[in-house]
Amino acid sequence: MKATAKAHPIQGLVKYHGMRDEELRLPYHDSISVCTAPSHTMTTVEFDPDLDSDTFVVGGEELEAHEADRVATVLEEVRARADADHAEFPVRLESENSFPSNVGLGSSSSGFAAAATALAEAADLDASRPEISTIARRGSSSAARAVTGGFSDLHAGLNDEDCRSERLDSPLEDDLRIVAGLVPAYKETEHAHREAADSHMFEARLSHIHDQLAEVRDALREGDFRRVFETAEHDSLSLAATTMTGPSGWVYWKPDTIEIFNAVRELREEEDVPVYFSTDTGASVYVNTTDEYVERVEEAVADCGVETMVWEVGGPARTLDESEALF
Repeated sequence: MKATAKAHPIQGLVKYHGMRDEELRLPYHDSISVCTAPSHTMTTVEFDPDLDSDTFVVGGEELEAHEADRVATVLEEVRARADADHAEFPVRLESENSFPSNVGLGSSSSGFAAAATALAEAADLDASRPEISTIARRGSSSAARAVTGGFSDLHAGLNDEDCRSERLDSPLEDDLRIVAGLVPAYKETEHAHREAADSHMFEARLSHIHDQLAEVRDALREGDFRRVFETAEHDSLSLAATTMTGPSGWVYWKPDTIEIFNAVRELREEEDVPVYFSTDTGASVYVNTTDEYVERVEEAVADCGVETMVWEVGGPARTLDESEALF
C-alpha cells in the first residue's frame, strides 16, 4: 500500500502547445522530448485507512485548490483502474524535486510521472510504462513522456489507446550533454496552453509541426545531432511566437535568456562548436551539445551571469526500494 518512485524532467524538442481536451489533456499534435538527469522528482505515496482525507505535499508545502485538483485527477484515474480494495483508502503523497520548480525546467513532467508511477505501484496496478503514461498525462501531457524516459514521443489521439508515450531509441543518448542556464522567472504554462489556439500563429505552427516531428524522429534514429537540435532550436522560436501572440501576450524570455541565445550562436558560428539552444514555456535555457564540448559550452553560459547545471539523458520513471521512501 506504499511505494516510492523517481522520474526525470523533460526538455521539449518538438513541443506540444495547446490542448484539444483540457480534462484529459489531449494535445493537438504529437510531441517529442528528452529526459534530463540527474535532475529528478522523488515521490512517496501510501494508501492509509487511518487518514481522514487525501493529502498532497510538494517541497514541504501542502497543495491546495487547482494544484491539488491536478494531483487528485491522477489519483482518481489510478483508483478507477485498480482492483485492490486498499486503493479506495485515503492517500498521503509527498514529493521533492532536486532542481528549481516553475522556471521552465519541466518540474510538472517529472512530478506527475513520479506520482503516477508510485500510485500505480501502491495500488497494485499491472501496467506497462506506456499505460502509466496515460495516467500521468491527466496531470500534465509532458509527464507522459517523463514516464517512458530517454527520447520519447507522445502521440496525439482522442483516447488512451492512441494518446500515450513511447520510447525512441537513439545513438545520441550517450553523447548528449545539456547545459541548463537557470533564469529564475516564474511562469504559468497552463495559461499559455489554454490560449494557444487563440493566437493567429497557431494554425501556422500546426502547418509545419508534422514535418518537424518527422525530421526529429528520423534524425534521432540516424544519430544526427545537428538535425535534431537545430530543429529543436527552431521549434522553440515557433513556440514563443505563438505564445507571445496569444490574448495575454505572454513574453517569458528575459535579458539573460537572450544573452544565452547570443552566446550559443557565437560558439557555433565563430568556434564551430556543435551547440543549440532550446526553451520551453519559461525564461531558462537548455543548451544542447556533446560530451567533447560541454566544458567550453558551460563556461560560455556561465559567463552570461547565470547558474548552470550539466545534465545527461535520463531514463524512465521507476519505483525505488522502500528504504528510499520520503516518509
